[in-house]
Amino acid sequence: MLKEFKNFIMTGNVIDLAVAVLLAGAAGLVVSGFVNDIMMPIVGYFTGGVDFSDMKIILSEAVVAADGSVTTPESAIRYGAWVNTLINLVIVGFVLFVIVKAYNKTKKPKEEAAPAPKGPSQEELLAEIRDLLKKK
Repeated sequence: MLKEFKNFIMTGNVIDLAVAVLLAGAAGLVVSGFVNDIMMPIVGYFTGGVDFSDMKIILSEAVVAADGSVTTPESAIRYGAWVNTLINLVIVGFVLFVIVKAYNKTKKPKEEAAPAPKGPSQEELLAEIRDLLKKK
């Protein structure tokens, strides 16, 4: 069982998957940084200085004690963070689309297998065998 597991792990598909997962994690960080640090300030500029990450609907205000410490944090629906996540998803999807499209262009088209030469049918071969057996 251990030998089978070793053979499974050492196949190209598993190693390719591991590399893809690691690259996806790194690409996710790059895209998140791109969205948060480059795209969202541009979007905020064109929407009049709105920062989506700060947008929220407050359900209950935070309760602050006399000494200034928060005893009960606010409860809010942070829809702005969700908008940032959607923009992030669209950008990641577009980048993956471009990468896959470029990869598909580099692949050679598959050559179609030449059709097998037309020969006698199965019935014809069986009839020929029958005739040869009759002669003996």
